[in-house]
Amino acid sequence: MRNSPGIHTQQDASHGLVAAQPLPEYPSANNEMGLCSMAVDDAAIQAAMQHWIEMECYQLGPGKQLAQMDILDMGAQQVVRESQSAAVQKLGVTPPDLCTLSYCTPEPSFRFSELGTGAVDTVFFMPEHTEFDIYVPAGVQTAYISFSQEEFLSGARVLNPEQWERAPQQLLSIQTTQQASLNAAVNFLLKETEANTISDTPPDMDNMRANLLHHVLQIATTTNTDDSRLSLTERVRALQTCRMARAFVEASLEADIVPTIVDICRTLGVSERTLQYAFRAYVDMSPLAYLRLRRLNRVRTTLRASDPQTTTVTSVAMRCGFLHLGRFALDYKQLFGELPSATLAS
Repeated sequence: MRNSPGIHTQQDASHGLVAAQPLPEYPSANNEMGLCSMAVDDAAIQAAMQHWIEMECYQLGPGKQLAQMDILDMGAQQVVRESQSAAVQKLGVTPPDLCTLSYCTPEPSFRFSELGTGAVDTVFFMPEHTEFDIYVPAGVQTAYISFSQEEFLSGARVLNPEQWERAPQQLLSIQTTQQASLNAAVNFLLKETEANTISDTPPDMDNMRANLLHHVLQIATTTNTDDSRLSLTERVRALQTCRMARAFVEASLEADIVPTIVDICRTLGVSERTLQYAFRAYVDMSPLAYLRLRRLNRVRTTLRASDPQTTTVTSVAMRCGFLHLGRFALDYKQLFGELPSATLAS
């Protein structure tokens, strides 16, 4: 659907499409870590930079600079942030085994195919083989993560089998309270990769991909949990479930592996809803909150045993699955009464 490399067409206000014009090859990542950041002044280049999706892009608003593009290509996943200076329309279709989770700054005139942004916390899930028609006004920032649909569904069906038993066949609009967290994770990944490029320190891409997919799964599969009282039999079963979950989490963290809710559910053979019920009875919190607290404790243990001359708080936090460093530092101080940097220095 996209024009072949090296060729693009220009539009004339009165006659539509005119003769094809030469187009430079789309800019590739400017380092081995797959990071590309640049100002774009041609809609065809904006489309061609996202070469994993068949796409055409047309400039609909005035302006020499079209957008600021920030792309992190991690092979199995891509993170794309586009700050639009002029309005554009994007037309295309997602290829096999590629789906996306996307969001944008609130704007009433933004349109994702037949859907609008709706509430402030709207995110969009677009499955494979989906034809899209997107209008992005000037001044809007959009971001999306593309990833393997097969890998996503494998985790989603563990967390919420009722909702994700069948793969969606069309674009979905999801209301979530976690859009800000996802935005922070995207911004952190782009910023951290850029910082590592400057310092020539390669990031742990496998860990970054795993943590990002976990964020996506939590947003797409989270449902409200009924906190009704449990019977004695259910409480006994909940205690057994949570003890097994705790043992699995501790063993994983000891091996420097950050377990996810998907990992826990798959290992125990339960759904996320069952796990939610169990942890409410066990420690009066969600399994996600419990896992976060266990990871914070792991960070503290690691920092107290590390040399501040050779260890950074950021590296330890990332190893334990924290991508939102601002929130991590606040949570750490609230839990332990000091900043992580103070723990490392002590």
